[in-house]
Amino acid sequence: MTTDVTDLAAVRAEHVRHIATTLRDVRGPLIPILHAVQEDLGHVDQADVPVIADVLNLSVAEVHGVVTFYRDFRRAPGGRTTVRVCQAEACQAVGAEALGEHAKRRTGVGFGATTSDGAVTLDEVFCLGNCALGPAVQVGDRLHGRVTPARLDALLGEAR
Repeated sequence: MTTDVTDLAAVRAEHVRHIATTLRDVRGPLIPILHAVQEDLGHVDQADVPVIADVLNLSVAEVHGVVTFYRDFRRAPGGRTTVRVCQAEACQAVGAEALGEHAKRRTGVGFGATTSDGAVTLDEVFCLGNCALGPAVQVGDRLHGRVTPARLDALLGEAR
């Protein structure tokens, strides 16, 4: 049995509408709604934007502007594992910039992109709160400190 793409889109839109309606009365609801949509559905699809705008009585441009401004919001599905490399000053002082370049070479993708096999999404962040143990890398939900290129290779191998 095949599922019609239109049916899947309608189900997604209804789910997004439910999330937005549930959270619309919280203070400053747009960001919490976007986070909830991403948490539940993996990313904020372009088709989600007009649904959220409608519920909040905002323009599509306003919602789109927030989604595209903040790096935390994904507009396409991410990989099975997200690898975040801190690029903040404290980590940069101990080699994070070179580590980030190594991560890009090793995965074959830039920051904000996902490997072609869908295994890893590589992101840069500007603080993981692990400044004393930089350079810091987060793989999935696990934080790692004093990451060297060799250690990053091992972490990436585990992520695949």
